[in-house]
Order: sequence, then structure tokens, then C-alpha cells
Amino acid sequence: MRHQNTEMDVESLQKSERRRGNCLDAFLVVSIIFLFVALTGVAVLGMMAVMDLRSNLRHPANGAQMVALTGDSPSPAYKMQNFAYLQASSSELRNSTMHWAVVQYGEGTSVGSNFKFNSELHSLEPLQVGTYFVYIYVNLTCTFQCNAGVLTMRLGDRFTCEVELPAGSTSVSRKCWTVSRMESQGLVTHMTVSKSKADMQYWKLELNSSGLGMFLVG
Repeated sequence: MRHQNTEMDVESLQKSERRRGNCLDAFLVVSIIFLFVALTGVAVLGMMAVMDLRSNLRHPANGAQMVALTGDSPSPAYKMQNFAYLQASSSELRNSTMHWAVVQYGEGTSVGSNFKFNSELHSLEPLQVGTYFVYIYVNLTCTFQCNAGVLTMRLGDRFTCEVELPAGSTSVSRKCWTVSRMESQGLVTHMTVSKSKADMQYWKLELNSSGLGMFLVG
């Protein structure tokens, strides 16, 4: 009788462990799905804001449009305070710090008041601690019989963007992004190439369509 009770206890324990295992598996699956949906949502919102920002840079609203939309006089500094966009200012590929420039539009610039851009160091500093959507977009053109290579861009220790440059291609585009917690410190983008400067001389960055963007999401 004792032996029978022992077998029943073992069987009950096994069933209980299986139930706990199933619950844990379900919890992990739900957690992963929730994380995926959350990151996807941030990415979608980020890309929508990027598209809106780039549109505003290309077609800045005039004073009448801003009054109609906001009911107040235009305030580019307020509109852009949590956004920053820098445009590439050098087309050359080499091992160096990437050169960025502020874009002028209307009466404002592409760098909001919550950011500081150092034009000598080519660094971008968020002045407010928080979570930021950060992206790099590059468009490269081959001007004459280009060699294959790899272009790597590193924004501080936040993220790395690699671009494959196949031989025989006439143009290559690449978008890289991340969502990261940022402190108030200057971020410099370092460029490295897998070949020598001479081997990469015919690959050129398209300045008007290559840039670095950052905006506060939380």
C-alpha cells in the first residue's frame, strides 16, 4: 500500500512539474511576443518621425502654414527641440571621423535645442538623459570601376553599421538604426574601410542623401 502511494506521489509530482513547465513556456512566448511588438512599434514610430523630419527639411513650412496648424507663430526651435539631423559633409571614404554638417531650413536648423553639435569634433550630444531612436542612412555611388569593400560606421559605443560595397555595383544604400538609453555626452561617428584609400577612391558618399539622425522617444 505504501509502495502504491509512493507511485501516486511521484506521478502527481511529474504532472505538477509538467504544468509548471507549460506555464513557464507560455509566459516566455508571451514575453517574447510583447517585446517584439514593442520594438516594432518604436521602429515604426521612429521611421515615421524620420520621414516627417526629412520632409520638413526639404519643404519647410512657411509662417502662415505654421499659424494655421498650431494657432501660434512658427517656432522652429520648439518644433525641433527633440530632433537632430546631420548631413554628411565629406564624400570621401577613409579611416577617419565622419564629417557632419547642420542643415539650414527656413529660420531654423536641423539640430534641436535639446542637442549640441560640435562642428570641430563632429560630435552630437543629447542634452537630456533618455531613450533615443538613432539612425544612420548612407547612399554611395561608384564613379568609375570600383573595387569591392566594406564600409563600417561606429557611433561611439552605441551601435555599428556595416555596408557591403560589391565590385561592379553603381550605387549602394544602407539604413541602420537602434533604440538606446543616452546620457549627456558627445557621440562621434568613426568610419573605417576594409581597403586602402586608393582602392576605395571611386566610391563616394552622396552628401544630400546621407546623414545621422537622433530623436527622443522616452
